[in-house]
Amino acid sequence: MNIGLTLMIVGMVTVFAVLLIIINLSELLIQCVNKIAPEETTAKKNASPTGTSAVTPDVMAVIRQTVSQITGGRGTVANVTPI
Repeated sequence: MNIGLTLMIVGMVTVFAVLLIIINLSELLIQCVNKIAPEETTAKKNASPTGTSAVTPDVMAVIRQTVSQITGGRGTVANVTPI
């Protein structure tokens, strides 16, 4: 019984130590990757060159039909804003 308890404690401590090593190495890897290749920032788009930012009626009809088909007629389109 004494050997089994000792073996269990050693095993649990070993697993805990390995998990701590994995966590610390993964955090270090994340920091290195963020320094080497930082996240790209995209500039916000201004209004379209023609000055109109409204969605055309054809596109709006397709969006409404798609939402209706996916939701089984229960969903509706309240607002569409182009990005």
